[in-house]
Amino acid sequence: MTLLETLARGSGAVASYAAVGVLLMIVGFYVIDWATPGKLSEIIRTERNPNATLLASSAMAAVGLIVAASIWASGGRLAEGLAGTAVFGLVGIVVQTVAMLVFDRIVGISVRDLVQEPELQPGARLLAVTHVAIGLITAVAVI
Repeated sequence: MTLLETLARGSGAVASYAAVGVLLMIVGFYVIDWATPGKLSEIIRTERNPNATLLASSAMAAVGLIVAASIWASGGRLAEGLAGTAVFGLVGIVVQTVAMLVFDRIVGISVRDLVQEPELQPGARLLAVTHVAIGLITAVAVI
């Protein structure tokens, strides 16, 4: 295989993984938006709410970890890698959302209350770390 063929093939794989990753990030954002009271993008953009921003950012970081691990685990098999990335990414998004809702119920950290607070709250920090930890756990499970 020539250098040009290798570069073309590699570029196609990068673009494919990037497309799946971006789609998963969008899905992840909207699932978190669904689970969060109010319109998350509006709360972040217009109210500049630090709690909503931290929760959304940590969820995106977690999805990124899962996508990266899925790519790593693919072993260069593009079709399997893309399918695995999509499936594992969706599983990670579901697990994060369920964890957020469980924390809301069991631990008593209300996401509804957090996104209404104008100042950064300790509960938002805890949920953000939980998002990233779940993303990391899911990512390592993929590998």
